[in-house]
Amino acid sequence: MSIVLTHGYYLLEDDKEQKIMRPYPPLGLLYISAYLNEKNLQNSIFDSTFYSFEEQLKFIKKEQPKIVAIYTNLMTKVNVIKLVKTLKTDHKYGNPKIILGGPDVTYNCINYLKTGVDFLIIGEGEQTSFELSNAILNSTNFKEIQGIAYMLDGELIKTPPRTKIKELVHLPLPNRDAIPIHRYLETWKKYHGKSSMTVSTQRGCPYTCKWCSTAVYGQSYRRRPAKMVAQELKMLKTKYKPDSVWFVDDVFTVSHKWLRDFHKEMIEEDAIIPFECITRAERLNDEILQLLKEIGCYRIWIGAESGSQKIIDAMDRRVNVDTVKTAIQKTNALGIETGTFIMVGYPGENRKDILQTVTYLKEANPTNFTITVAYPIKGTSLYNEIEEKITQQPNWETSTDRDIDFKRTYRRKYYNYAVRYIVNEVNSKRQKGIIPFTKLKMKSLIAQVGMKLYEL
Repeated sequence: MSIVLTHGYYLLEDDKEQKIMRPYPPLGLLYISAYLNEKNLQNSIFDSTFYSFEEQLKFIKKEQPKIVAIYTNLMTKVNVIKLVKTLKTDHKYGNPKIILGGPDVTYNCINYLKTGVDFLIIGEGEQTSFELSNAILNSTNFKEIQGIAYMLDGELIKTPPRTKIKELVHLPLPNRDAIPIHRYLETWKKYHGKSSMTVSTQRGCPYTCKWCSTAVYGQSYRRRPAKMVAQELKMLKTKYKPDSVWFVDDVFTVSHKWLRDFHKEMIEEDAIIPFECITRAERLNDEILQLLKEIGCYRIWIGAESGSQKIIDAMDRRVNVDTVKTAIQKTNALGIETGTFIMVGYPGENRKDILQTVTYLKEANPTNFTITVAYPIKGTSLYNEIEEKITQQPNWETSTDRDIDFKRTYRRKYYNYAVRYIVNEVNSKRQKGIIPFTKLKMKSLIAQVGMKLYEL
């Protein structure tokens, strides 16, 4: 096989991921594989999720491909660099040309190319992967291909950006048959009692949140026709029989017109599968919530990031915290589970803002919430704002943007205690009157003491 598509996520080698056990297929690679197949360019996928680094190398050695195309992101970067260096320094793998794509390459071109990578694909990968692979396999000129980066005589060369795919109707369905889908379904079933699959209906996001990367799809909004998505759901329901679906879109209900069409098509196609999605509070109303429920929505993640309006405004979220709270409460009342995301340690956040976040979570009462300490992804507005305040910039090849730290209101350890405080304080309210309440309340008080120590 001349082209091998792969990535650097090894579930069984990651202790943290093994505690979560919620793996999903590499959807981006599956789209590229399907596109190459449609263009009669044969390829194979080595989906590393359930395999080891050694098994991945064994496969590449056996195939001796001319091209190895690798997807990379924040989570897999260190593994990907290790793979690149191995393939480039050991001739038994056939000296393939190495292509990298994914959200992490756009603003780290020189760093990635210095590891031995031959080409980077910047932005959407389907058309560029086809043109670049064709040029490599046929030894033709690649310098006019849009959306690539490479080194020439020690200099970085970036070709003009590729125009985004406007009509997603032309994209083939992901090549799910190329990977062991059954292993994903079985893993979910074993650890969570129900299986889950992913579906993408849109590309891009029209919003301007400062911490969010738009490196691949840009600040745009493009969507597949509602009928096409419903037909994909019908196929999944018939062929794979998943218990649930996760729509990976940034803002699932951004277009009410599209959602009304989708509701109609889902019913007509008999394609309903229980699903969860992410959206924004101001893109929900009573009608939209009812439509979502009627076509199987059982959980909605509604972004907030903070209970402090000051911090929400600093993030350029462009939403009112009370609007988010009301949306969560209305969703709960309709019998749909809710989730929300919280970020602590954002520039300018202080103790008062964190206390407001606790109040917000208690009053909104989402079914689930996740918390992360803010970190700057290169290329985002947040990174640009704090770049001169960076206090910890680890070695690029052995770290990720998550490891970057910058001057905040308090010292870094303060926010570790803040996370513990928020989790235990909010959960103690839910457990009031039950035995675990006292334990959670004690943990909350201890965390508050820790916060006080690091305020000094």
